[in-house]
Amino acid sequence: MTTPLPFHETLDLSLCGSMGRVFRLCRDTVTLAVEPLGLTQSRWTAMIHIDHLQQGVTQQALATSLGIEMPSLTRTVKQLEQQGIIVRRVDEQDKRSRKIYFTEQGLQLLEALRGKMAEVKTQLYAELTTEQLDTMAYGLVQMEANARRCIKHFSGEQ
Repeated sequence: MTTPLPFHETLDLSLCGSMGRVFRLCRDTVTLAVEPLGLTQSRWTAMIHIDHLQQGVTQQALATSLGIEMPSLTRTVKQLEQQGIIVRRVDEQDKRSRKIYFTEQGLQLLEALRGKMAEVKTQLYAELTTEQLDTMAYGLVQMEANARRCIKHFSGEQ
């Protein structure tokens, strides 16, 4: 008698592949929802990361958080600055570094962005219980930790 496969093994693209597909769909949903605010995917993503890391974050820390190279980030930061959403100031401790702050207009836009994202999350989480969402969240946190350990292992880091 054959034991049936666990549900996660029956997914078309594997669990990790499905997570990637769902991530892209969620990101695209937010991008469409915030389009009326004049924000592209790279801009709203940068704003959310600045907010999460808190104002005064360095460009380098923001690039690391976003998982992108500085040249890619520099273009987005310049665009946000030209729109009057952020300002960059030289770090007093390290003159080579620049810190990012929201302008008053940027803070207002951030509030609107948070509202749109809350609306999208409500729709995306529809028909899922708090228990299901928590289980998913705990699983993702553990998979991230496992992936970081795997990267260290396979790259030869200690």
